Amino acid sequence: MAIFKGAAVAIVTPFTENREINFSKLGEIIDDQIANHTDAIVICGTTGESSTLTHEEHLEAIRFAVDHVAGRVPVIAGTGSNCTETAVYLSQEAEKYGADALLVVTPYYNKATQKGLIAHYTAIAESVKLPIIMYNVPSRTGCNIQPQTAAYLAKNVKNIVGIKEASGNISQVAKLMQLADGQIELYSGNDDQVVPLLSLGGFGVISVLSNVAPRETHDMVAKFLEGDLEGSREIQLRAIPLVDQLFCEVNPIPVKAAMNLMGWEVGPLRMPLTDMEPEHVENLKKAMIDFGIEVK
Repeated sequence: MAIFKGAAVAIVTPFTENREINFSKLGEIIDDQIANHTDAIVICGTTGESSTLTHEEHLEAIRFAVDHVAGRVPVIAGTGSNCTETAVYLSQEAEKYGADALLVVTPYYNKATQKGLIAHYTAIAESVKLPIIMYNVPSRTGCNIQPQTAAYLAKNVKNIVGIKEASGNISQVAKLMQLADGQIELYSGNDDQVVPLLSLGGFGVISVLSNVAPRETHDMVAKFLEGDLEGSREIQLRAIPLVDQLFCEVNPIPVKAAMNLMGWEVGPLRMPLTDMEPEHVENLKKAMIDFGIEVK
Protein backbone atom coordinates (compact mmCIF):
# COMPACT_ATOMS: atom_id res chain seq x y z
CA MET A 1 0.00 0.00 0.00
CA ALA A 2 1.39 3.40 -1.02
CA ILE A 3 2.50 5.86 1.64
CA PHE A 4 0.28 8.37 -0.16
CA LYS A 5 -1.09 9.15 -3.58
CA GLY A 6 -1.49 12.78 -4.56
CA ALA A 7 0.27 15.95 -3.45
CA ALA A 8 2.41 16.19 -0.34
CA VAL A 9 3.58 19.60 0.78
CA ALA A 10 7.26 20.08 1.52
CA ILE A 11 6.23 22.43 4.26
CA VAL A 12 8.15 25.55 5.27
CA THR A 13 9.39 26.02 8.81
CA PRO A 14 7.96 29.34 10.03
CA PHE A 15 10.22 31.37 12.29
CA THR A 16 9.59 34.17 14.74
CA GLU A 17 11.46 37.44 14.19
CA ASN A 18 14.29 36.14 16.39
CA ARG A 19 14.43 33.03 14.19
CA GLU A 20 13.02 30.50 16.60
CA ILE A 21 10.53 27.96 15.26
CA ASN A 22 7.02 29.41 15.35
CA PHE A 23 5.08 26.30 16.31
CA SER A 24 1.70 27.99 16.55
CA LYS A 25 2.09 29.28 12.99
CA LEU A 26 3.25 25.83 11.83
CA GLY A 27 0.06 24.38 13.25
CA GLU A 28 -2.05 26.94 11.37
CA ILE A 29 -0.29 26.14 8.10
CA ILE A 30 -0.72 22.39 8.60
CA ASP A 31 -4.44 22.86 9.25
CA ASP A 32 -4.83 24.99 6.13
CA GLN A 33 -2.99 22.45 4.01
CA ILE A 34 -5.20 19.61 5.19
CA ALA A 35 -8.34 21.74 4.69
CA ASN A 36 -7.23 22.26 1.09
CA HIS A 37 -6.88 18.52 0.46
CA THR A 38 -3.10 18.14 0.74
CA ASP A 39 -2.47 14.41 0.90
CA ALA A 40 0.60 14.29 3.17
CA ILE A 41 2.85 16.59 5.20
CA VAL A 42 6.61 16.44 4.66
CA ILE A 43 8.30 18.03 7.66
CA CYS A 44 11.97 19.08 7.86
CA GLY A 45 12.79 18.76 4.19
CA THR A 46 14.86 21.22 2.18
CA THR A 47 11.97 23.67 2.07
CA GLY A 48 11.76 23.43 5.86
CA GLU A 49 15.36 24.69 6.17
CA SER A 50 16.40 21.45 7.82
CA SER A 51 20.06 22.17 7.15
CA THR A 52 20.02 25.08 9.63
CA LEU A 53 17.94 23.38 12.33
CA THR A 54 19.71 21.89 15.33
CA HIS A 55 19.06 18.20 15.94
CA GLU A 56 16.83 19.20 18.86
CA GLU A 57 14.80 21.64 16.73
CA HIS A 58 14.61 19.12 13.90
CA LEU A 59 13.17 16.43 16.14
CA GLU A 60 10.85 18.83 17.95
CA ALA A 61 9.41 19.93 14.61
CA ILE A 62 8.79 16.30 13.64
CA ARG A 63 7.16 15.56 16.98
CA PHE A 64 4.97 18.65 16.73
CA ALA A 65 3.85 17.81 13.19
CA VAL A 66 2.95 14.24 14.13
CA ASP A 67 1.01 15.36 17.19
CA HIS A 68 -0.76 18.20 15.40
CA VAL A 69 -1.72 16.23 12.31
CA ALA A 70 -3.07 13.52 14.63
CA GLY A 71 -3.48 10.93 11.91
CA ARG A 72 -5.47 13.09 9.47
CA VAL A 73 -2.88 12.54 6.72
CA PRO A 74 0.52 10.81 6.66
CA VAL A 75 3.47 12.69 8.12
CA ILE A 76 6.74 12.06 6.32
CA ALA A 77 9.84 13.14 8.24
CA GLY A 78 12.98 14.32 6.52
CA THR A 79 15.81 12.49 8.28
CA GLY A 80 18.61 12.46 5.72
CA SER A 81 22.20 13.44 6.43
CA ASN A 82 25.60 13.13 4.81
CA CYS A 83 26.59 11.16 7.91
CA THR A 84 25.00 7.72 7.97
CA GLU A 85 25.05 7.54 11.78
CA THR A 86 23.24 10.88 12.03
CA ALA A 87 20.62 9.75 9.52
CA VAL A 88 20.11 6.56 11.52
CA TYR A 89 19.69 8.56 14.72
CA LEU A 90 17.19 11.03 13.23
CA SER A 91 15.27 8.18 11.58
CA GLN A 92 15.01 6.17 14.79
CA GLU A 93 13.82 9.22 16.73
CA ALA A 94 11.25 10.09 14.06
CA GLU A 95 9.94 6.54 14.28
CA LYS A 96 9.60 6.86 18.07
CA TYR A 97 7.60 10.07 17.60
CA GLY A 98 5.11 8.35 15.31
CA ALA A 99 6.09 9.52 11.82
CA ASP A 100 4.43 7.49 9.07
CA ALA A 101 7.42 7.43 6.73
CA LEU A 102 10.87 8.91 6.17
CA LEU A 103 12.30 11.04 3.36
CA VAL A 104 16.04 10.42 3.13
CA VAL A 105 18.18 12.58 0.85
CA THR A 106 21.38 11.27 -0.69
CA PRO A 107 24.59 12.19 1.16
CA TYR A 108 25.71 15.70 0.18
CA TYR A 109 29.16 17.30 0.04
CA ASN A 110 31.06 14.09 0.76
CA LYS A 111 28.78 12.42 -1.84
CA ALA A 112 29.03 8.63 -2.23
CA THR A 113 29.70 6.02 -4.87
CA GLN A 114 26.76 3.90 -5.99
CA LYS A 115 28.13 1.16 -3.71
CA GLY A 116 28.20 3.71 -0.91
CA LEU A 117 24.61 4.73 -1.58
CA ILE A 118 23.49 1.13 -1.32
CA ALA A 119 25.33 0.76 1.99
CA HIS A 120 24.02 4.09 3.30
CA TYR A 121 20.37 3.45 2.51
CA THR A 122 20.51 -0.16 3.63
CA ALA A 123 21.96 0.81 7.00
CA ILE A 124 19.24 3.41 7.58
CA ALA A 125 16.47 1.05 6.45
CA GLU A 126 17.69 -1.75 8.71
CA SER A 127 17.64 0.59 11.73
CA VAL A 128 13.89 1.29 11.49
CA LYS A 129 10.64 -0.34 10.42
CA LEU A 130 9.20 2.73 8.70
CA PRO A 131 8.88 2.93 4.91
CA ILE A 132 11.56 5.07 3.30
CA ILE A 133 11.41 7.37 0.29
CA MET A 134 14.83 8.05 -1.20
CA TYR A 135 15.38 11.64 -2.31
CA ASN A 136 17.44 12.22 -5.45
CA VAL A 137 18.34 15.87 -6.00
CA PRO A 138 21.82 15.96 -7.56
CA SER A 139 21.70 19.71 -8.22
CA ARG A 140 21.90 20.22 -4.45
CA THR A 141 23.88 17.20 -3.31
CA GLY A 142 26.31 16.55 -6.15
CA CYS A 143 25.24 12.91 -5.86
CA ASN A 144 22.95 11.09 -8.30
CA ILE A 145 21.17 7.82 -7.55
CA GLN A 146 21.56 5.92 -10.79
CA PRO A 147 18.45 4.04 -11.99
CA GLN A 148 20.12 0.66 -11.43
CA THR A 149 20.94 1.61 -7.84
CA ALA A 150 17.46 2.88 -7.01
CA ALA A 151 15.86 -0.18 -8.58
CA TYR A 152 18.20 -2.50 -6.68
CA LEU A 153 17.37 -0.87 -3.35
CA ALA A 154 13.63 -0.92 -3.99
CA LYS A 155 13.73 -4.59 -4.92
CA ASN A 156 16.10 -5.81 -2.22
CA VAL A 157 15.46 -3.69 0.89
CA LYS A 158 11.97 -4.32 2.19
CA ASN A 159 11.16 -0.90 3.60
CA ILE A 160 12.77 1.19 0.86
CA VAL A 161 9.59 1.73 -1.09
CA GLY A 162 9.83 4.98 -3.00
CA ILE A 163 11.88 7.76 -4.54
CA LYS A 164 11.41 11.50 -4.79
CA GLU A 165 12.96 12.25 -8.16
CA ALA A 166 14.30 15.77 -8.63
CA SER A 167 17.09 15.06 -11.09
CA GLY A 168 15.08 16.77 -13.82
CA ASN A 169 16.18 14.00 -16.18
CA ILE A 170 13.04 12.42 -17.62
CA SER A 171 15.07 9.80 -19.48
CA GLN A 172 16.71 8.72 -16.22
CA VAL A 173 13.32 8.44 -14.52
CA ALA A 174 11.94 6.40 -17.41
CA LYS A 175 14.91 4.04 -17.15
CA LEU A 176 14.35 3.68 -13.41
CA MET A 177 10.69 2.81 -13.88
CA GLN A 178 11.58 0.25 -16.55
CA LEU A 179 14.15 -1.41 -14.26
CA ALA A 180 11.99 -1.28 -11.12
CA ASP A 181 9.23 -3.49 -12.57
CA GLY A 182 6.52 -1.70 -10.60
CA GLN A 183 8.33 -2.14 -7.29
CA ILE A 184 8.96 1.52 -6.53
CA GLU A 185 6.64 4.43 -5.67
CA LEU A 186 7.68 7.40 -7.79
CA TYR A 187 7.09 10.97 -6.61
CA SER A 188 8.03 14.07 -8.55
CA GLY A 189 10.39 16.40 -6.75
CA ASN A 190 9.99 19.12 -9.36
CA ASP A 191 6.76 21.12 -9.57
CA ASP A 192 7.22 21.72 -13.30
CA GLN A 193 7.42 17.98 -14.05
CA VAL A 194 4.49 16.56 -12.10
CA VAL A 195 2.41 15.42 -15.07
CA PRO A 196 5.39 13.99 -17.00
CA LEU A 197 6.37 11.83 -14.02
CA LEU A 198 2.78 10.77 -13.41
CA SER A 199 2.72 9.57 -17.02
CA LEU A 200 5.66 7.28 -16.21
CA GLY A 201 3.77 5.66 -13.35
CA GLY A 202 4.23 8.26 -10.63
CA PHE A 203 2.11 8.32 -7.49
CA GLY A 204 2.24 12.09 -6.95
CA VAL A 205 4.46 14.99 -6.01
CA ILE A 206 6.34 16.25 -2.96
CA SER A 207 5.75 19.89 -3.65
CA VAL A 208 7.01 23.39 -2.92
CA LEU A 209 4.17 24.89 -4.95
CA SER A 210 1.67 23.31 -2.55
CA ASN A 211 2.74 25.78 0.15
CA VAL A 212 1.02 28.57 -1.79
CA ALA A 213 -1.43 26.62 -3.99
CA PRO A 214 -2.39 23.46 -2.08
CA ARG A 215 -5.79 22.89 -3.70
CA GLU A 216 -4.48 23.29 -7.25
CA THR A 217 -1.48 21.04 -6.62
CA HIS A 218 -3.71 18.35 -5.17
CA ASP A 219 -6.14 18.70 -8.07
CA MET A 220 -3.36 18.43 -10.65
CA VAL A 221 -2.49 14.96 -9.37
CA ALA A 222 -6.04 13.87 -8.54
CA LYS A 223 -7.31 14.72 -12.01
CA PHE A 224 -4.52 12.72 -13.63
CA LEU A 225 -5.14 9.69 -11.41
CA GLU A 226 -8.87 9.92 -12.16
CA GLY A 227 -8.21 9.94 -15.90
CA ASP A 228 -8.82 13.64 -16.52
CA LEU A 229 -5.54 14.15 -18.34
CA GLU A 230 -6.62 17.38 -19.99
CA GLY A 231 -7.62 18.93 -16.66
CA SER A 232 -4.37 17.82 -15.03
CA ARG A 233 -2.29 19.18 -17.90
CA GLU A 234 -4.14 22.51 -17.79
CA ILE A 235 -3.17 23.05 -14.15
CA GLN A 236 0.42 21.98 -14.80
CA LEU A 237 0.88 24.40 -17.68
CA ARG A 238 -0.93 27.25 -15.95
CA ALA A 239 1.36 26.83 -12.93
CA ILE A 240 4.62 27.02 -14.90
CA PRO A 241 5.14 30.83 -14.62
CA LEU A 242 4.53 30.67 -10.86
CA VAL A 243 6.83 27.66 -10.44
CA ASP A 244 9.52 29.54 -12.38
CA GLN A 245 9.32 32.42 -9.91
CA LEU A 246 9.27 30.08 -6.90
CA PHE A 247 12.67 28.82 -8.06
CA CYS A 248 14.18 32.04 -9.43
CA GLU A 249 16.33 32.07 -6.28
CA VAL A 250 17.32 29.07 -4.22
CA ASN A 251 14.43 27.32 -2.44
CA PRO A 252 12.98 28.20 0.07
CA ILE A 253 13.78 31.91 -0.37
CA PRO A 254 10.95 32.60 -2.86
CA VAL A 255 8.30 30.39 -1.26
CA LYS A 256 8.74 32.01 2.14
CA ALA A 257 8.53 35.42 0.45
CA ALA A 258 5.35 34.27 -1.30
CA MET A 259 3.78 33.08 1.93
CA ASN A 260 4.60 36.37 3.60
CA LEU A 261 3.00 38.17 0.64
CA MET A 262 -0.11 36.06 1.29
CA GLY A 263 -0.16 37.24 4.91
CA TRP A 264 1.04 34.01 6.50
CA GLU A 265 3.83 35.75 8.43
CA VAL A 266 6.22 32.80 8.24
CA GLY A 267 9.07 35.05 9.30
CA PRO A 268 12.65 35.36 8.08
CA LEU A 269 15.13 32.85 6.74
CA ARG A 270 18.15 31.52 8.54
CA MET A 271 21.56 32.38 7.15
CA PRO A 272 23.22 31.70 4.81
CA LEU A 273 19.85 32.23 3.07
CA THR A 274 19.00 35.90 2.67
CA ASP A 275 15.98 37.97 1.64
CA MET A 276 14.76 37.83 -1.93
CA GLU A 277 15.97 40.52 -4.34
CA PRO A 278 13.34 43.29 -4.70
CA GLU A 279 12.97 42.88 -8.48
CA HIS A 280 12.41 39.15 -8.00
CA VAL A 281 9.74 39.88 -5.39
CA GLU A 282 7.84 41.97 -7.94
CA ASN A 283 8.05 39.19 -10.54
CA LEU A 284 6.88 36.68 -7.95
CA LYS A 285 3.98 38.90 -6.92
CA LYS A 286 2.83 39.22 -10.53
CA ALA A 287 3.01 35.44 -11.09
CA MET A 288 1.00 34.84 -7.91
CA ILE A 289 -1.71 37.31 -8.94
CA ASP A 290 -1.85 35.84 -12.45
CA PHE A 291 -2.34 32.39 -10.93
CA GLY A 292 -5.21 33.69 -8.81
CA ILE A 293 -3.47 33.93 -5.44
CA GLU A 294 -4.46 36.92 -3.31
CA VAL A 295 -1.51 39.13 -2.38
CA LYS A 296 -1.86 41.36 0.67
